[in-house]
Amino acid sequence: MRKKRKKTGRAILIFLIFIFILLLYWKLNEPEPDYSNVPLPTELNPIVKEKKDTLVQKAGDIGIRIVITEDFRSVEEQNRLYEQGRTTEGSIVTNAKGGESYHNYGLAIDFALLDINGVVIWDMNYDGNGNSKSDWMEVVDIAKALGFQWGGDWVNFKDYPHFQMDFGLTIQDLQKGKRPE
Repeated sequence: MRKKRKKTGRAILIFLIFIFILLLYWKLNEPEPDYSNVPLPTELNPIVKEKKDTLVQKAGDIGIRIVITEDFRSVEEQNRLYEQGRTTEGSIVTNAKGGESYHNYGLAIDFALLDINGVVIWDMNYDGNGNSKSDWMEVVDIAKALGFQWGGDWVNFKDYPHFQMDFGLTIQDLQKGKRPE
């Protein structure tokens, strides 16, 4: 009787393993949804726009004036920026070609500070509100609290004026047509 129960138990275990392998095979070979008909965005994502406006307001509330220098950027604009410092005059400002930047999907913004005279500056040590803290880093803290990721935290190419919200999507996801919900 014991041997019969042992054989039955093994048979059930083997059957369950077989079913698990079939399910795993099916899941791994499931075709990806076709997003090829999804158009590219033409403006800033509504959530990113709302957070951008909140960022400007919250910075202003503590005496820091900022300007958004870039938000949505077309693929063509991105390609022109990519060529800068490579085949055209100027310094390299991006490593992303058209379609490889969160700006192209309306999910990124760039900012700069305005000094006391209203001049646009990118001075990360500037303390225009006089509280002995870097205005730049105060803006970064506000942006992060709003859910933005900061380009200054990147390991390779530091992009200090850059904030983005990826909504859990990679550039490859976005290129395939997936969009934030």
